Amino acid sequence: MSRIDAAFSTLRRNGEKGLVAYLTAGYPSLKLLPDLVMALADSGVDVLELGIPFSDPLADGPTIQAASEKALAQGVTPRGVLRAVENLRRRQVILPIALMTYVNPVLQYGIKRFCRESLLSGADGFIVPDLPPEEAEELVEAARPLGLNTIFLAAPTSPSERLRRILRVSTGFVYYVSLTGVTGARASLPAQVVQEVRAIQRMTPLPVCVGFGVSAPRQVRELLRAADGVIVGSALLEEIGKAPSNPAGRLRAFVRALKEACHG
Repeated sequence: MSRIDAAFSTLRRNGEKGLVAYLTAGYPSLKLLPDLVMALADSGVDVLELGIPFSDPLADGPTIQAASEKALAQGVTPRGVLRAVENLRRRQVILPIALMTYVNPVLQYGIKRFCRESLLSGADGFIVPDLPPEEAEELVEAARPLGLNTIFLAAPTSPSERLRRILRVSTGFVYYVSLTGVTGARASLPAQVVQEVRAIQRMTPLPVCVGFGVSAPRQVRELLRAADGVIVGSALLEEIGKAPSNPAGRLRAFVRALKEACHG
């Protein structure tokens, strides 16, 4: 059982819902990453989604794109991110870590090597938004024997047959995209998301977490009427950008409000 599996198992056993937090590795710097991650852990985050910066992040909106550009300008690489994960584990960070990346860096790295070195670094799984389940066999076959989770995205436009294919290759949790489009904080989310999540839950025992656009406690409370967890990314990066002198402190306060909303 991976750390991600264990986290959601504990949440379910306790009748609680999960908070998944996204950070771009290298924003504002890799040096600050441990402080930011500890702020998340102290504030009750259940899983960290750690983004490997990429020059063409197709699924990401302007906030994460800008964070990735700043990280790349500092020379952050996939190997550098894995070393950063190693450093977090050396600091006794036990928070589950899912690496978010795109398929091109994984192919350049080598799928088997990437899986092996991710495991050795202390990562727990992968989210690869531009890797369709129909083409994911090599990654899944490399990750599964190592106990690494493969987390795939389901969308409002996914027909039933494609949902079944997504669920067959997903482990850890299902990442449900709340809207069509890219990441980014939204003032409101589509009203039908709760019904759509419940439909997926009838198809799988996996936890279903909702991301894209989640930015406020009221949205968290609404989504968790059905979802097993929420994923917040762009809103966290925006908070970091508002407090360059104390990003960890700013993040801690914001995330605590989101976690409180997870309790209803």
